[in-house]
This record gives sequence, structure tokens and C-alpha cells, in this order.
Amino acid sequence: MTIRLLPTTTANRIAAGEVVERPAAVVKELVENALDAGAKHIRVALEEGGIGRVLVEDDGHGIPEDELALAVERHATSKLPEEAMLFAIGTLGFRGEALPSIGAVARLSMTSRIAGGQAHRVTVEGGRKSPVQPASGAPGTRVEVLDLFFATPARRKFLRTPRAEGDAAIDSLRRLALAWPKVGFEATLDGRSVLNLAPAPRDSRIRDLLGADFAAAALPVSGVWDGLSIAGLVGGPAFTRANALEQHLVVNRRPVRDPLLRTALRVAYREVMTVGRHPAAALFLELPPQDVDVNVHPMKTELRFREAERVRGAVISALRRALGQGVGAAPTGSMGYAGPARLSFPSPQAYRPSYPASQPRGFAEAPLPMAFPSPKPLEASDATPVPAEHPLGRALAQVLETYILAEAPDGSLILVDQHAAHERLTHERLAEEMHAGGIRAQPLLLPAVVELPQAHRLAEAAPELAKLGLELEGFGPGAVLVRAMPAVLGAPDPAPLLRDLAEELEESGEGVALALKLDAAIARLACHGSIRAGRRLNPAEMDALLRAMERTPRAATCSHGRPTFLKFGQAEFARLFGRS
Repeated sequence: MTIRLLPTTTANRIAAGEVVERPAAVVKELVENALDAGAKHIRVALEEGGIGRVLVEDDGHGIPEDELALAVERHATSKLPEEAMLFAIGTLGFRGEALPSIGAVARLSMTSRIAGGQAHRVTVEGGRKSPVQPASGAPGTRVEVLDLFFATPARRKFLRTPRAEGDAAIDSLRRLALAWPKVGFEATLDGRSVLNLAPAPRDSRIRDLLGADFAAAALPVSGVWDGLSIAGLVGGPAFTRANALEQHLVVNRRPVRDPLLRTALRVAYREVMTVGRHPAAALFLELPPQDVDVNVHPMKTELRFREAERVRGAVISALRRALGQGVGAAPTGSMGYAGPARLSFPSPQAYRPSYPASQPRGFAEAPLPMAFPSPKPLEASDATPVPAEHPLGRALAQVLETYILAEAPDGSLILVDQHAAHERLTHERLAEEMHAGGIRAQPLLLPAVVELPQAHRLAEAAPELAKLGLELEGFGPGAVLVRAMPAVLGAPDPAPLLRDLAEELEESGEGVALALKLDAAIARLACHGSIRAGRRLNPAEMDALLRAMERTPRAATCSHGRPTFLKFGQAEFARLFGRS
């Protein structure tokens, strides 16, 4: 085999693979061009998820007639007037690769008009460029891309379904819209409106894109360190997500998925968030262009900071300060350990039972106000003495309104996490109902409207969700109407549950049917339907929870794999106190 130069068309199509990997990349590149051109309003239309058609229209400066043909040539750009600016990039685009890369693998048509001038059009089809011709059009630029990857059929086979590609493209647009709140954005998907944002202050744009629930629960973040400024909103420790999709990181108005910044988020939340959960955030960093290199990734989504550790430390410091204020820590934002909680054992009078003295201790007069999964309801008629050999023993106290302290038959102490334990019980009961034909639904007295960005995904999965006892339907762009909830959950707020289920569906992807992930979906339901930390339990409720745990499969861990109880025997206490 001899070395030879590749034909220009082949070389261009290979290079296009680094820039144009899917419709979302086309949308990102074209919208970035519009933003760099000073657009105040951008309209995006997608058909077949962007595979069939992508249209991006803007009201920016436009391209003069004599530069239109040059705009679709490789490495032609107006954004680097001199080489030195490559190390201080202040625009979103700079390589001059987007338009020729798109034109190499699709049918591209670009019409542009400057203020006071006439509109002209140029087309590129599979890398072949047409002459510039007069056209009609408003000031600004209109780019239409048809039949993505028609020139490279092998690449087209690797695309996902139109729905998945459309979701990815809209997500890319949402991230740009968050970074540029003073620009209006409009988007349609197969003729259906999915985004309509008027220019707004940053906090309003965050609310529009991340939801009112996030805005209401969010903590402000701010800080300035020698040229580096950090601002934005982050969710508090209780406002968590199933994945990191709602972490929006913006550096110099460029949306990024940078590992260093994501690590800083994880470190800042490490002491206040459950393992496996993720914070929601909208963080905006501003620093001199020469202090950050954006030319390190084909999609420009990762960065290289000149002083990486300083940036990482500043982000962690700003987040911990915000979280400290949010959880009542010292004004300095210190997240230091406050010392062990003091265990206090009330006097026997504090545990005077609320049931008749003649009734055996450990049973209530009526069914408990919690949905414990058991062969039959825990009613007074079922009351029999609790055998002393029960491995989880008898409840002694509730500690910090979160843990149940019990004494086992061998004298060991048992510490039970009441939420984790009840979550497992609820999970098993839901699974049993599902296996029996479906989870019973409880109609809401008044249907609830829940707004969230992934509302369309929930609406599309409504038939499958109905099997879980969750009845809902679409209610306009970005909202669903909830008509019924799983009866076993009682009457929880539907919004947090729907957010987690939507993220579970989004993380699952197209190739996995919801029916194959019912256990994960049931785990979500169980978590939201369980008793929480901070709820006081009476002795009957505590003992009933222990008995139900002993009858339930997999009771040693919750639905997320965390332990539901710990056991401390004589050896553990001797080791803690340094006794031989």
C-alpha cells in the first residue's frame, strides 16, 4: 500500500465526522453561528428529529454577498482576525468548519441578507457548492439542512430513533438558551412547539428551563476571585436528581460538560447528599478568555483552564458557602463536622402506650397510618404477643426522629433507618401488586398540573405508567395533568415523583422498554411513598415496622442498595470503647 493524498471530498467527509455526529451537533453549530452574529431571536424547526430537516433562522448581522461563497469553505471564518486571538477566544465558533462539514454530509441551503442589502443564497450538496444566487429573505441568516448523512449512509445507520435525536437536539438548544438569556428562542419538533422563550433576566430564564420547583428550592451562588466570577443557582441538599442531566455549566457564555467542573460539584455536595443522587445546578463562570482554552475538544464541550486547581477550588468554595447558608451552618459557609448527636433515653413514662394496658405491647388499636406490606393489614384483631426471638427485637427509642433503636434477643442493639426500611417494604408491596396484574390507582380529588422540561416524555409513556398506578396526560408544552396516583403511596406531591421518573426514562434511552425497567420505576415510587426522616413514630408503629421487616424479602437494604439497619454487639461496643 502506497501513501497518497485523499480526494478533497473524502477528506471533508472524514473531517465532518468530528464536528457533525448527529442532528444535535448541527443545531448547536448553527445556533452558535447565529449567536456570534448578534442575533436577538432564533427560530429552530426540526423534522424527523433533525434527520430529515433542520432549519435555523436568526435576525443577526447577516453575511455580505461577496463573502457568502467563502463562508462554506473549510477554515474560512470572520472570528479570528489574527492568529494571536486563538489563545483568547471570545466567540462560540472560531474554526470555520461547521458549514462545510454539514454541507459535506447533507444538503445545505443558506440564505443571508445584511441590513440595507439584498438577500442571496448558496447551496452545498454532498460537498458540491453552487454559485451564489439572488434570493428573498429578511435581514439575518436562514440555514436549512436536509437529509443528514445522505452522502454517508454508513454514518446514518448509527443514528438513534427520530424521537431520541430530536430530544438530544432540543436539549442542546436548551443549554444554549440558558447561557444566553437575553436572546429569544423558539423551537418546533415536527410542527409541535417545544420551546418558546422571550428574552429575560438570567433568573427568569433558569426558572423557565429548570422549572418553578427548582427556582423555589434553589440556593444562590456567587463569588469573585481575582478575575474569576461565579454566579447562578443550585438545588439544596434535599433537591436531588437521579442523574446529572440537569447540571448546566456555562463558561464565558459557552455551555460545557467539563469533567473538572462536574467533579467540583460532586465534591461540594459530598457531605450533604446521598450517594447515587445528583444536584441540579445552573452555574455561570466568567474569566478572561486567555485563562481558558476551548480548542481542546471537537465539540468544544470540554475546556482546559490555565489555573485548573484555582478554578476548581473557587467553585467548591462558592458552592459550600451557598450550601452552608442553606442548611444553617456558620455564616462563613464552613461544612465542618459538628460532633456526634447526643443519644438520650427518655424515662419509661415517656413511652406510655396509647392502647389499653391489657393489650400486648407492640400493637395498635387500629391499622397503622403507613402502608406496611404484609400478608394482611395490621389490625387489633390480629394482635398476638410478639415472640422474644424476633431477630430485630423490640423498639426502645426513636433517635433524631430518623432512626429506631431496638434491643435484639441476644442483647445487641439494632439501629434502623426508618425511611430506608419503609422504602423496602413499600417496594416489595408495589412489586407484589405489579405481579398480580398492576398497581391500584387512586384518583385525585382535583387533577394536578405538573410543569417539567421532560413532560413530553412522560406523556408518551402514559400507557406504561398507567400500569404503575400513575394516570396522566399531556397538558400543553412542558406540562402534564396527573389524574391518579398509586394508592399505596397515599397522597404525596406528584411533582418530585414525576421528575425522577422522567429522568429514569431519559437515562434508559430508546432501546430499553419501560416494562424491562419496572423494578427501577417501582424503586422510584417506593422512595416517594415512604415515611421520611423527621417523622415521629409511636412505640406501636416502631414495633410494627420491625415485624414487617422480618417478613419482607431483601429487607436488609433499601431500594437503592443502602443498609436499612445496623447491629452493634458486645464486640463492636468493646472496640469502640477500647476494651479488650
